[in-house]
Amino acid sequence: MILKGKTAVITGASAGLGRDFSNALIEKGATVFGLARRAEKLEEMDDRLGALFHGIECDVSDEKQVTKAFESISSQSDRLDILVNNAGLGRFGLLEDMSAEDWDVQMATNLRGVFLCTRAVLPAMKRHNAETGFGGHIVNICSVAGLVGNPEVSAYNATKFGLKGFSEALMKEVRNDGIKVSCLYPGSIQTDFFSTAGVEISIDAMTAEDITSSLIHVLETPDNYLVSEVVMRPLRPNG
Repeated sequence: MILKGKTAVITGASAGLGRDFSNALIEKGATVFGLARRAEKLEEMDDRLGALFHGIECDVSDEKQVTKAFESISSQSDRLDILVNNAGLGRFGLLEDMSAEDWDVQMATNLRGVFLCTRAVLPAMKRHNAETGFGGHIVNICSVAGLVGNPEVSAYNATKFGLKGFSEALMKEVRNDGIKVSCLYPGSIQTDFFSTAGVEISIDAMTAEDITSSLIHVLETPDNYLVSEVVMRPLRPNG
């Protein structure tokens, strides 16, 4: 896909990977609608990135907010080429100590949010495929925690294993509609995710720029070439 002139939606756009994804796509000439809960962070990005960035305050786990956000996007753009389901969070610890609230918020953001945003883009992508022969590209940002279970990560593991299954099933469901589905599995990344989750990060973690380069590569592949899964790890996580 040639990214110049395309329209992308990125969830969790106000920080970390989402912020880097937005920067990179705008540098490529795409219009980016960034969804996030922190309005002040989105306003900063609006000011910094200019006319190609449109910040929309949205909790992706809230169906009404997602519906409203995509109605706003549709009113501003006649196309929707890319969805990057990036919003996610982790709350780690022993299962016996985990509150139902900590379990529920991970399920709501990491799985329900992906479902709601993906469901919202599919009609537009299918229409685009009927008109042009190519529908678009959905990229789900998963984690190596979707491939390997570890102690004190049970709820997060459950959401990411679920996202892996969701991505594979969706890929098979929509590939004949000209819609690509890719799932990315990064390991430790230098973002604020780990401080929020309450655990220490590897001392030699990957950078957000590393993951962004893989996202751009996957998006720029030819239309009939699908990279369905990519696993990314630091070569020497302990230095």
